[in-house]
Amino acid sequence: TQDAVRLGLPGEATGVPCKGCPSLEQLFEQFADGGGKLWLCPICLTARDLTDAEKVANTELVGATPMWEWAGTDTTVFSY
Repeated sequence: TQDAVRLGLPGEATGVPCKGCPSLEQLFEQFADGGGKLWLCPICLTARDLTDAEKVANTELVGATPMWEWAGTDTTVFSY
């Protein structure tokens, strides 16, 4: 997860799909076309010497506090 911030950079949302699955590029495009926003950790971006200007259009720099406010107190967080 440490390098997940790279998904917000041009050309990084790539991968090999499982048989019969859409490509990561296609899923990322559908997510963006549907208005999805990818939240990037500003500390992670800075730690990797990346700039705000390098990120793709549907990303926002959002720290932990806004994320927890968005999630609320009755939200289950699932990560795998």
